Amino acid sequence: MKVDPATQARLLELAELDGELDRVRHRRENLPEQQVLDERAAALRSAQDALVQAQMLASDLDREVKRREREIETVRARADRDRKLMESGSVSAKQLTDLEHEIGTLQKRQQTLEDDLLELMEQREAVGINERKSGEAVAAAEQEVAEARAAVESAQAELARTEEKCEAERAKLREELPAQLVERYDRVRQARGRGAGLLRARRCGACQLELDRVALSKVKAAADDEVVTCDNCGAILVRTAESGL
Repeated sequence: MKVDPATQARLLELAELDGELDRVRHRRENLPEQQVLDERAAALRSAQDALVQAQMLASDLDREVKRREREIETVRARADRDRKLMESGSVSAKQLTDLEHEIGTLQKRQQTLEDDLLELMEQREAVGINERKSGEAVAAAEQEVAEARAAVESAQAELARTEEKCEAERAKLREELPAQLVERYDRVRQARGRGAGLLRARRCGACQLELDRVALSKVKAAADDEVVTCDNCGAILVRTAESGL
C-alpha cells in the first residue's frame, strides 16, 4: 500500500487520540475517587450499624426503666393501702401484725427496685451519650460520603468531556485519512492494542522494541510512500526525520 508520507504521519495523531481514549476508559474503571467513595460508604454503613445498635439498646433500657417504675408504683400503692388499713382501726391484732410484716417486705422490695432503677438510669445515660456520639459519627460520615460522591461526579464529568473531545477529533481525522489505511490501522489496533507508532532510533513507538538489522534494512529500502509495518507487533511504522534512516 502506498500513502503519502505526510498522510501516514497523521496516523500518529490518530494513535494518540486512541491512546487517550484508552486512558480515559481505564481511569473511569479505576477511579481513585470511586475507591475513596467506596471506603467512605463502608465507613458510613458501619457508623449507621453502630447507631442502630445504640438506639436499640436505648429503647430496651427505656422499656426496662418504665417497667421498673410501674413495679415501684405498684409496690408503693400497696404499702399505702396497707398503712391506711392499719390506721383505720378496723383490723384485728393478727391482721395488724400481718400488715406490718407485709409493709416491711414491701419497703425492702421497693428499695431493691429503686436501686435497680438507678442502675438502669445510669446505663441509659451512658447509652444516651454513645447514641449521641454515634449520631454525630453518622452525620460526619454522611458528609464525607457526599464530598466523595461529588468528587466522583466531577471526575466522571471531566472524563466525559475529554472523551467527547477526543471522539470528535478522532472521527474528523478518520474521515480525512484514506479508508484503506484506516482499515489496516484498525485491524492492527484491535489485534495488538496500537495501530501505529513512530520509528525513532530503530525503535518502534508502538511496542517499544528495536528492529533487528534485517527488518531495519527492509524499512530503509522501502519507498517513502510505502506503508511499512513493525515485524515485532505489526503496527504501521511512521517514518519521519526523527527515524534516522
